[in-house]
Parts: sequence; structure tokens; C-alpha cells
Amino acid sequence: MTRRIVLMGLLMHAAMAYSQPSPVAVIPKPTSVKGAEGFFEIRPETRIVTQPQTKAVGELLAEWLRPATGFRLTVQGGPTSPEGVVLAIQPEVAGLGKEGYRLEVTPRRVLIESSTPAGVFYGVQTLRQLLPVEVFGPTKAQGAAWRIPCVRIEDQPRFGWRGMHLDVCRHFFPKEFIKRYIDLLALHKMNVFHWHLTEDQGWRIQIKRYPKLTEVGAWRVDREEQHWNRRTPPRPGEKATYGGFYTQQDVREIVDYAASRFVTVVPEIEMPAHALAALASYPELSCTGGPFSVAPGGYWPITDIYCAGNDSTFTFIENVLTEVTDLFPGAYVHIGGDEAAKDNWKKCAKCQARIRAEGLKDEAELQSYFIKRVEKFLISKNKRLLGWDEILEGGLAPEATVMSWRGEQGGIAAAKAGHDVVMAPDNHTYFDHYQADPNTEPLAIGGFLPLKKVYSYNPTPAELTAEQSRHILGVQGQIWTEYIPYPNNAEYMAYPRACALAEVAWSPSADKDYAEFVGRLAVHVKRLDRLGVHYRPLDTR
Repeated sequence: MTRRIVLMGLLMHAAMAYSQPSPVAVIPKPTSVKGAEGFFEIRPETRIVTQPQTKAVGELLAEWLRPATGFRLTVQGGPTSPEGVVLAIQPEVAGLGKEGYRLEVTPRRVLIESSTPAGVFYGVQTLRQLLPVEVFGPTKAQGAAWRIPCVRIEDQPRFGWRGMHLDVCRHFFPKEFIKRYIDLLALHKMNVFHWHLTEDQGWRIQIKRYPKLTEVGAWRVDREEQHWNRRTPPRPGEKATYGGFYTQQDVREIVDYAASRFVTVVPEIEMPAHALAALASYPELSCTGGPFSVAPGGYWPITDIYCAGNDSTFTFIENVLTEVTDLFPGAYVHIGGDEAAKDNWKKCAKCQARIRAEGLKDEAELQSYFIKRVEKFLISKNKRLLGWDEILEGGLAPEATVMSWRGEQGGIAAAKAGHDVVMAPDNHTYFDHYQADPNTEPLAIGGFLPLKKVYSYNPTPAELTAEQSRHILGVQGQIWTEYIPYPNNAEYMAYPRACALAEVAWSPSADKDYAEFVGRLAVHVKRLDRLGVHYRPLDTR
């Protein structure tokens, strides 16, 4: 009953906001907006004027405008023009940071300036949202006037890490959807795609040195008609047919696609737990020797993990990470580190010998040894280790970055110890949780995370000093897919909550106003409509 009352209050609040849409309905909200009289109109003869550093962004803008306008706009290089759409690198805009930009619209010209191509790109995302919503449609809009209101915007992000995660292991998603997911992140000025690639229920990335990882580990028996946590195990001789994986060529294509949209792809290769698909492929990497099967559904507690006492485990991990680091040029590799039950380590002679040989106190310190050893290897590859907050247990690796998911305490502890942190607490950023009354929503994993709660989140904990707060890199939303089998489901769970998180990550916290946000969102979902996004509709009652 209490939840229903809260829901009704949220819906009434949202409905009030709907009657007052913002005239500049940009999401995330820009830092500074000053309106003026008049408008700039994009016509067939309008030119997009670029510099060498902004040419690729200009070509993307022309590509995005073409379907709805029908215009094949010319993209030309040259000096800053007094007319047209001008995309310029301007060092003096450096005061807005590497991703900040200035956008000025007059009747003759649209000028987007930044000190970097990334900033120009984000200015273009704002420009797209200043146009009529029909510009996001896939086919030519009849009778539309492509007018942009005269305005001066100065804008910059609050945080450098503005991320969304996607688990493709519990359910596999095709390459084209991954690109679409990245496009939606870019539209909302998010810049990190955290790609969860290995799990108990599937290994999704080709590793050429270990072909069984995809021959065996990428497939499980089909139990999709059964509840996730009540799926029957494989029968002897039963063929595994459900799954899929990305070839290394697929990965390169997606990484390049993301880079063109200023999105960094962070791969997650789970260890020492969530590794059953790998152990089914190579059982000698376990403490018991198996045999194992790829889990068809829920698997808990996670006791079958990599053997930390076996040097061949680390040889395997280093060989895998060598191929992974060659595929992903970003600074970070996420190694998971969460939910590892140590039962088998306690019984394993090799693991116990490792504890004694290294002078470790217990199995928690053995996991710390494991993580530190992997971090040393990643550093040799010029990469930084990122892990869930369980990597704090037993002692944090020297240069590790913590992703705090079990609330904020792990992140607070890491920041106080001088480590960088990405805030991803389950109570504010887990979009696999219900977003409304469970009686009317698709089956989900549990929890309750409505739009307003996402919007209310402040990634900088009050407990931190100003110096400690500098270690908060940003914030990230999570899409775990136990109960999300299809792309449409993933979009429904992500949007519009990801719109709220984008504003948390980008916009100044002092300017947050939920009613005003919902007013802009009422316009923004019309853009999502034209993009064909399967978002959860806003309730206007």
C-alpha cells in the first residue's frame, strides 16, 4: 500500500511538470542557456564548415540530419565562416574543460566551439535537440521547417566518467544492437560503455589462443521457458544451443564505432568468480577439475572459481588479457572481482600452499593476492585495473580503481585511501530493478528504482573532503540481463532512467529540479519515439 501511495504521488508530480515544458528541452541540461530573438533555419543549401579535427563530427551531423530533412548537406573545410553550421576548435574555450563547448545560434550561423573534437561532438548533440523532434525520424518529414532558436549555450560536464553498462552474458545481444546502445549513450553525452563479456552463463568474446571459450563457453542448454532461478541442469548428452559471441573483428568494429562517438569501451573479464563458462571450457583451471557445464540460469553461491594456487590459471588469464588489451585501446580493463565464494579455496591444497608461501592471512588475502597479481600484469600492458568493490577485501591493489555497487561505502573507503572511484550503487543505478508497480511491469530481478530516485542521486558522498571527492571519477548505470532477454526489454529498462542518470553525470548539481526535468523529458521522449526506442512511457495522469 505504501509503495502505491508513493507511486501515485510521483505520477501526480510528473503530470504537473508536463504542463510546463521547457522551451529549450535539452537532456542533459546545459550549464548556461541564454535565449535571444529569432532563429536559424537549416536549408538544402546550408553548409557544415569544419576544420581537419572536426571533419568527422561534421560528417556525422550531416548523416544524422539527412533521413528526416532529405537534405544532403555539404561538409566543407575552410576558415570559420559567417554563415552555415560551423564546427571549430578554439583553444580559448579550454576554460570549459576538454569536453565543454560553446554553442551560439544567430539567424545567419550556428557556431559550435570547443578546445577538443569531443566538446564539438557534445555541442552537436545539443544542436540536434534544439531542432524540431521530427529530425530524429528515419524518413523524410513532410512540411517541417528545420528552425533552431537563437541561443547562446556554454556547457561542460560535471564528471569525466558518464557510463552505462550492459551484460551480454546472461542473454546475448547482436552487434547491431550494441551499436544502437552506443548511439543512445552518445546522444545523452555519456562517454563510457562498460561491456560485461564473461560470466557463468556465457563467454562472449573470441580469444584465439583458447578456442574452446567460444566453442563451449559461449553456449548453454536452452531453458528460456523456465524461471531464471529454477532452471533444470543439462541432461547427459544434451546439446547446448543457446548463446553467441563476438568475433575479434566484431569487437574492433564496435570499438571503432564507439570511438567515433567519443565513447570509450571498457571490457569486463570476470575473475576469480563468475567464471563457470571458462571452467566448462578448460576445467583444469579450477580447484576440483570439474566436469562443469555452462549454467543455463541462476547459479548461487558461486563456488566454482579459478584456482588461485595454480600458476597455469595466471598463464591463462595473462594470455586472455593480452588479446583483450590489444582489442580495447581505452585505459581500463574491468576484472570483476565480486561474489567469489571461497569454499573450494579452503579445501584446495594448491590454494592453501599459496597462502602459506605468500604469508597470507586467509582466503580474503588470497583474493587480494590474485587481484594484485593481475593488476601488475595489466600495468605492464599500460592498462589500469577496475573492479567491483569486493576488490577492497583483503587489501586493495596499489593502483586499482573501485566501482562501488554495494551502496557507497566501498567507494567512500577507496576514495579516503586515495583510490579513484566510479559510483554505481545498486539502490540508485541498477536499471534491472523495477521502475514502477511490479504488478504492472515486466518480470525483473527485484528492487524498486523509479525515475525520480535516479534523478535524485548525488555521486559525491557528503562524507568526503574536497580533496577526497576528486577521486570520484563519475557515475554509471547497470543493465544486468537475467530477466532481460531481448533488445527491446533492455531499452525499456534503460530509458528514460538513463536520461535521468545522464543529467546526474553531466549537469551542475545546484541546478537540479525534478519537475523542470520532467517537463523537458516530456519533449525528449518524442525524440525517443522517432528513434524507435522502446522506453517505458511516462505516465501523464
